[in-house]
Amino acid sequence: MEKIQDTRRLEMAREVLQTEAAALSTLAERLNGDFLAAVEIILAGKGRVIVTGMGKSGHVARKIAATLASTGTPAFFVHPAEAAHGDLGMITGDDVVIALSNSGESAEVVSLLPALKLKGSKLIAITGRAESSLSQAADILLHTHVEREACPLNLAPTTSTTVQVALGDALAVTLMEARGFSQSDFALSHPGGSLGRRLLVHVRDLMHGGDDLPRVAPGTLLKDALLEMSQKRLGMITICDKDNTLLGIYTDGDLRRTLERAADVYRLKIDEVMSANPRTIHQDKLAAEAGFVMKEKQITSLAVVDNAGKLAGVLHMHDLLRAGVF
Repeated sequence: MEKIQDTRRLEMAREVLQTEAAALSTLAERLNGDFLAAVEIILAGKGRVIVTGMGKSGHVARKIAATLASTGTPAFFVHPAEAAHGDLGMITGDDVVIALSNSGESAEVVSLLPALKLKGSKLIAITGRAESSLSQAADILLHTHVEREACPLNLAPTTSTTVQVALGDALAVTLMEARGFSQSDFALSHPGGSLGRRLLVHVRDLMHGGDDLPRVAPGTLLKDALLEMSQKRLGMITICDKDNTLLGIYTDGDLRRTLERAADVYRLKIDEVMSANPRTIHQDKLAAEAGFVMKEKQITSLAVVDNAGKLAGVLHMHDLLRAGVF
């Protein structure tokens, strides 16, 4: 009996996902010039994008506003009931309003339409009924009709809200691309958490420089270079000429290989065993990029150079891990 119940529950879950996937596929095919017109209205707008909706559509509206704002389109959510009691003052004639209502007849949303018309705000409707009051008042209609909700009673907003979310994402990403919104722009909107660390931290912020930089001149005996490497505790050492041009590096791994080959390591000079022309990274590069290079090349440290190509520091994988960048 329990097995039968489990089977039925999995079937129900799969049916929900398949129903919603089919609705998304239909939505993609339905996109036309109205979607492009909505994008152009928002791009041409001198104000912000105001997103509103009631109930489940309100929750979706909040999410759409947040996604727009974080991807280069200034936007915020206004609750339609609060708007009718004073928050309409937040909306100006320069703003573009995106109103969500599956029926297109949500009383709180419909009650705002005359005021929005008087203000001169452009109105984009996201609704499932083309003949609704919201549709008729809108400058642009984005039609989100679904054949049925994933709810077995065909009542709870499920498929319809999934379609609304996806359409909001399509708008946000299309606008993002149209504005040339870059990784740096994205970082400015996401300074907190691991995402901010990945996008905002640069190599220069984490590298070891100055007195912490393990460095010797060519001609230094290997035994003396190893002392410097041991004191700086980075598992490697750089070899630079008097102008601070990087000539090579020597790592713990190189030491193991030297011990396997050389009979008398005490007479060796560091430039006889160093790895010449090592991989480097510029100090202004993102720390995350340095991490990807280390991972790809299976190395644990990188020499860092400045604009003149001179040695500026050393970055170790442990620095990236401690900073939460990689």
